[in-house]
Amino acid sequence: MPYLIAAVVLVGVLCALDLVLTLGVVKRLREHTQLIAGVRDAGRTCKGVGEEIGEFAVTTVEGEPLTREALGADTLVAFFSPTCRPCKEKLPQFVEYARTVPGGRDRVVAAVVGDLDVNTEMVDTLRSVARVVVEKNNEEPLGTAFGVMGFPSVVRVAPDRNGRPVVEQDRVELLPVVA
Repeated sequence: MPYLIAAVVLVGVLCALDLVLTLGVVKRLREHTQLIAGVRDAGRTCKGVGEEIGEFAVTTVEGEPLTREALGADTLVAFFSPTCRPCKEKLPQFVEYARTVPGGRDRVVAAVVGDLDVNTEMVDTLRSVARVVVEKNNEEPLGTAFGVMGFPSVVRVAPDRNGRPVVEQDRVELLPVVA
């Protein structure tokens, strides 16, 4: 009888130890799931594919009004900051790509985020290929509408089946379109 009691106690202790280890594994799996989700979204700099663009009303540097409704089919939208080194590196590629966009300048919007005095060179570079908007920070109307979280951001916008503008492509490869 004492052997039987000892065996039952031993099995109980082993089951309790197994339960504690299993709970530890479940906790680690939840942590890893959160880490993986963070890595998947780490490359995002603004709204993702299929997300609707918010309402906005801004004025371009040339005085043209620009609203969400003015974004036509297949519009290229980019956000740059003059204090961002990757933005300066990507700017020539973007300008070259924007020159090849069907519909020309009317299908390209570029937002330069920062102080206008610092942005003049970037604005002048973009003005020939895009409708340019200058915003002080990414919490201004255009940056908020696109959910900008980082720079540079280049997305392609198109209307969904209900006619609302959504992000069609959130990682645009800036390779010139060959006719």
